[in-house]
Amino acid sequence: MNEKSVITLGDAIFGDIDNNDYLNRLYEDMLYNYAIKKLSLKNHKPRKVDINAALRFADLLSKSTHETKSDDHKMWVQAIITLLLESEPPSDDISYYAGAILTNIGNFRGVEISKTVYNSKYDETNLREKAFIAFMNKYLSVPSEDDKKFFIPQKNIYDRLEGNSLSYSAPTSMGKSFVMEVFIKEKITNGAKLNFARIVPTKAWINEVREDTVNGLSHLLKEKNYSVVTSANDYALDENHNFILIMTPERLLYLLIHKPQIDIDYIFIDEAHKLTGRNKRGAFYYITVEMLTDREHRPYFIFASPNIPNPDVYLKLVMQEEKCKENYESSTFSPVTQFKFLVNEKTCSVNIFNEHTQNTVYICKYHKKTTPIVDFMNYFWQLENDKPLSERKRNIAYFSGKDAAIKAAIEYSHGKNDIDDKDLQQLSYDIASQIHQYYFLADLVKKGIAYHIGYLPNTIRQRIERLFKDGKITAMFCTSTLIEGVNLPADNLFITNYKSGRPKMTSVEFRNLIGRVGRIKFNLYGNVFFISDDDKVKEDEYVKLLKNPIPKQKLSVTDELNPKLKRHIVETLLKGEAKIEEYKTPSGKSQPEEEYIMMRKFGLILLKDIMSKKDTFVKREFSEFMSATKEKEIYKKFQSQREFIDSDINISADQSKKLFAAIRQGLKYPKHNKGSFDYDTVRNFLEKLCDIFNWDKYEPSTLGYKNRYGNHSKLSWYAVILCRWMEGRGLQYIMTTALKYMKNNPDKFWLNKYTKAHFDDSQEHRNIVFSDTLEAIENVILFSLSNYFLRFSNMYAKINGEKALNDNNWYEFVEYGTINPITVFLQRSGFSRESANFIKEHSEYIVQRDDTMRLKRSLLNAKNHDAREEAQLILLNRPQIFEVEEK
Repeated sequence: MNEKSVITLGDAIFGDIDNNDYLNRLYEDMLYNYAIKKLSLKNHKPRKVDINAALRFADLLSKSTHETKSDDHKMWVQAIITLLLESEPPSDDISYYAGAILTNIGNFRGVEISKTVYNSKYDETNLREKAFIAFMNKYLSVPSEDDKKFFIPQKNIYDRLEGNSLSYSAPTSMGKSFVMEVFIKEKITNGAKLNFARIVPTKAWINEVREDTVNGLSHLLKEKNYSVVTSANDYALDENHNFILIMTPERLLYLLIHKPQIDIDYIFIDEAHKLTGRNKRGAFYYITVEMLTDREHRPYFIFASPNIPNPDVYLKLVMQEEKCKENYESSTFSPVTQFKFLVNEKTCSVNIFNEHTQNTVYICKYHKKTTPIVDFMNYFWQLENDKPLSERKRNIAYFSGKDAAIKAAIEYSHGKNDIDDKDLQQLSYDIASQIHQYYFLADLVKKGIAYHIGYLPNTIRQRIERLFKDGKITAMFCTSTLIEGVNLPADNLFITNYKSGRPKMTSVEFRNLIGRVGRIKFNLYGNVFFISDDDKVKEDEYVKLLKNPIPKQKLSVTDELNPKLKRHIVETLLKGEAKIEEYKTPSGKSQPEEEYIMMRKFGLILLKDIMSKKDTFVKREFSEFMSATKEKEIYKKFQSQREFIDSDINISADQSKKLFAAIRQGLKYPKHNKGSFDYDTVRNFLEKLCDIFNWDKYEPSTLGYKNRYGNHSKLSWYAVILCRWMEGRGLQYIMTTALKYMKNNPDKFWLNKYTKAHFDDSQEHRNIVFSDTLEAIENVILFSLSNYFLRFSNMYAKINGEKALNDNNWYEFVEYGTINPITVFLQRSGFSRESANFIKEHSEYIVQRDDTMRLKRSLLNAKNHDAREEAQLILLNRPQIFEVEEK
């Protein structure tokens, strides 16, 4: 018999079950009944469902052994049992089957929910079942935490981490980060002396991961001499510890450049899909991975990504291609089910999407009052308004831009009263004190409403996230921070756009966003509402994204850096030019800004690789356009500039050369006057840097922006903020200064990036100033200027000696937002700028003896919420800065 004609019994049974007409009709009827119940449509008659038939199908699907469809069948059966539990009257049969079926598919957290929420009486009935459950309970037990259980895909991943590089992919809700946390904790518990690094995509995610890591390890940090580090300037790095580094790729790059002696044993790269697609920050992942693979002590690389069909693609950066297929895990299993509704503003209709037939099922019409998202969120609010906070559903609304998110949050707040809750009241007071009393967010949080924007101060953002998880904030209005890993799981997710900013979401980003709904800690499902107007946002586009599977991913240096761009880079370098100009089409059209930034950074990586004569993945990707002869020619042309070419891909050789010459000719940071900075002096210094670093070209929308008169008008604005920031002024002072500046210059006001207006001092205009100022601090002062000042400081020290900067290092002034040594010490120990300022102003918490500074443990009970919470975290992570407790 031909071996190819042999099929397994499982494949014979389950191979075509997806196309069973009766099962599909049953499932569609269950979806309809679920929808009318969730939308509380009392005038709609539910369809009749044969519950016994549905349970028999569910039991059969839960035992699927099909080679390729097993995960899909497990998720389908999970959806079926959830629909029955939620839309049918309470039934002992349904709840019993729920326990059995969730046990069959290995969702033991779901089994607990079936017992506590749905009163399942399921118990193993025979010896064989009891033995199987006992084995699975032991097999899936989480090391050092026997009360917790892995999902089977998590266990498969965990077992492959020991002594291996690995790339794994799973849905957002499966708990990929949990596997990392357990692995690190088990290693530390068993006495391993290793250094770990976790790379996260944004600064917004650093603090969440840091808090979870410190609290998860708790006393182990001190017992095993480990320290959690989030910055290359943390004091802990100068001490004798093992480390858990939690950093963005940019922060890790600077650590590798400035502290090359620190070894890393395991590096976990979360949200690894940032290595694919058009991503201006993606090049930082490549350069950090490249630097680590080149080390004698080479770490194990763990890539984690959501929903990727071919996670082995990332391993190409660290191993030979033939080995990649042996070192990856991929699962499509999710422990929670997402039910997807389509809300069309134009037709005022609601449909539910059937993932198994790929069709939409019509549910009802709705009456439009305001905007669909506010209408629907208000509708759900009215259904639950009489319930205690702890029982209300948590709702997230996604918007492609911050202005739309803030506007919708304000609109949703109309007619809602403040909630009598001390935590919400305290957060409102602190927002008003730290930012400004007229900041919209201060009033919103009192009503249990918030917006989550990337530029919010870390301390405020973390407290918003915590109160959302605690159920006190029940409505959150978000932008792309939600896609980039911030963990805010919700019961209902409202999506108003399939764009992230201006570009359209990739299929990976879209699925990642959907995965934010549903919380296996509390329930088995979540609801997603896709809002469209069939004008700017089309329902058909949502349906396409739901129907189309995620394609195989390609590394951005392979795919997005297309042949014409690679050829352009090589041709530029062959001329001896480090300044890579924009690529223009034959018709003269310029490339998109994000593509240009990505192209330029890969060009800088290529030049560095050529000058170091190393065979790297990036260099090999250019081999089609760069022969060995051309490579030698480029090397020869840049030989005289070699000292200006390094791993810092923020700065190119042409910028470094001009900086070197300027410092040699006497350029230095201007001195402050007893802690104060003169605006005109700072503004003039920034103009000099603008010329040196060519901000007109490389930072055209911010630092190098020119108005119609050819002046760097935004530089004046940034100089005002920079002065106050380096002086250590609080955010509220900076906001007041910003308002004063705008009152004096009302014609310099912009409603948004595209609309100029006259500043009228209304609350709306004031909040635009607040938002613009916070965004300038986060993206321009703390990111762009910080990077340029770091380069300036390093070059100045290289030319004039390590001690030449003395106490006038603007990079540190920006990094810590102060010139005060006490505030710097506290931040380098892990406190936020705001908490450090509070402690400095309350000297009763500080003990200074000789050259040492310690904190009193009374800080753990301080009235300031943020300082108190941070102190408790730092006591675990850096106990040596506290006074020894007297016995």
